[in-house]
Amino acid sequence: MTDPDEQEPPRPAGGPAPEEPREADTDPRAGRPSDAAAADDTERRLSPLTVLTASINYAKSAVLPILVALVAGDFNPWVLGGSAVALVTLLVSGYVTYRTVRYRVNNERLEIRSGLVSRSRRTIPLERIRGVDVTSTLLHRLVGLAVVRIDAAAGGAVKQEEAKLDAVTAADAERLRTELLRRRSLRVARTGDEAAAPEETSATDGEHPEPDTSRDVVHFRMPPRWYRYAVLSPGYLLTPFAVLATLFGFLNQIIDLDIVEDYVADQADTVQRLVDSGWATLLVVATGAVVLLAVAMPLFAVASYMINQWRFTLRRHGDALVTERGLFTRHSVTLEYRRIHGHELKDNPVQRLRSLVRLSAIVTGLGEAATRATLLPLGPRSEVEAVVARALRRYEGELTAHPAAARSRRLFRAVVPPLAAAAAAAALGWHWVAGTLLLVALLGVPLGLDRYRSLGHGYDGEQVSVRSGSLSRSQATVARSAVIGWRWQQSLFQRRAGLATLEVTVGAGSGSYGAVDADFAESVAFAHGVTPDMVAPFLAADPRPAEHGGTGDRAGARPRGDDPPGGP
Repeated sequence: MTDPDEQEPPRPAGGPAPEEPREADTDPRAGRPSDAAAADDTERRLSPLTVLTASINYAKSAVLPILVALVAGDFNPWVLGGSAVALVTLLVSGYVTYRTVRYRVNNERLEIRSGLVSRSRRTIPLERIRGVDVTSTLLHRLVGLAVVRIDAAAGGAVKQEEAKLDAVTAADAERLRTELLRRRSLRVARTGDEAAAPEETSATDGEHPEPDTSRDVVHFRMPPRWYRYAVLSPGYLLTPFAVLATLFGFLNQIIDLDIVEDYVADQADTVQRLVDSGWATLLVVATGAVVLLAVAMPLFAVASYMINQWRFTLRRHGDALVTERGLFTRHSVTLEYRRIHGHELKDNPVQRLRSLVRLSAIVTGLGEAATRATLLPLGPRSEVEAVVARALRRYEGELTAHPAAARSRRLFRAVVPPLAAAAAAAALGWHWVAGTLLLVALLGVPLGLDRYRSLGHGYDGEQVSVRSGSLSRSQATVARSAVIGWRWQQSLFQRRAGLATLEVTVGAGSGSYGAVDADFAESVAFAHGVTPDMVAPFLAADPRPAEHGGTGDRAGARPRGDDPPGGP
């Protein structure tokens, strides 16, 4: 007879898996899933409130045509009847969505069924899941719902597919995300056959202990003073133009063009009087427009920045980093530590004057959704680096400066082309064009020097870091364990100057990060110092690895043959 104390406590049918699974369900060495885990194979539905949210989402594309039909049709019975039928159809569509969408999670896959007449069944193996994101629009937040998006590899290292559950309760969304990522980790640990093998070692290996899922660790909450940095972000400064373009597009759809033409014709006399009044009046009008734009651009920039980045938070949840942001639409993105192989700091010349940078993760499997890798918005470098030290691993080494020949190349490429174009324009008698190009050539001098100062590469014993760029400067830092190869590129002019572009190849982010115009012999020794076993077979004589910078002794660092060595 079974002891009552040893019986498994009951749980509601169809409910989510228990938060604390049994040992057999969590031990990676187990040969098969536990009976309790296998039993949790019940299909689940979306929230009943999906009837409301789905109907409203469907109605977004139908509201404008219905309004136009009502206005143009003078509210005759046929138009009113057709509009009523359209609204009822939208409500029925929302109900059909709720009744037909089902999803199921087991120890091997996620299954999603949908459709009434044309039925669809999607199966996503857990080991192919790259990320689980939770998004809540203003409508969803008002009724306590959220949208779950599951990104998965689709048969290739870069290809990406997405499954979406729109919508479940906010609590179920968070529970489903935790469950999918946990089961995925267990599946990978058991089978060892995950498509992206480099994911098993991340940029934080050895630094983060086994995750404590009982609580979150908040690494960063965005302070209100960070919103002012929007004025230094070109994308946000252009917000007024985007708003005007959207407004004109909307008005173009609902306003009759004949009415616009008649209005312009009526105002023609006013415009002509303004022109006849002289340059003084035109100058006043132009100045007023410039002042208005100068005031509107920063105001719109800060407003849009606040809407997008409202209460930005970076926290650790289990074995993943989670970012949350947004005022009206709340975005939550999860990046597993096993997929993070480094980080990248980006800035531009104006931002460098204030020592501001943006932080993003170098992640495996994001594909075209690389913007999801953002870890911090624009902020002070010191604070961003402090967050890197807490959440990831800070680069502790120095960057090796590139030789003087690299400075000459940067100046040549920034100054000579516009200078040659200015000379050609002057020869043709286009003096104003020549003057403009000459000014561009003069501005190329500080630009070229800044591009040279930005060049650098280094190795601190654990991570490789490369930096380049000026108008858009980037410093990428990747873990040594993520390096899968090296590639050297030399143009004719680089070869004559003894320079080369060294690209470190990784299975994450953009795929490779380059040290532009590095000394060729030194770059070979640098690569050998980072991954000696990988580079040594391609060298005629092994260079001595560097003790700290990974650059090694230049003597004997030449590869076999005349061509630069390539990664295996």
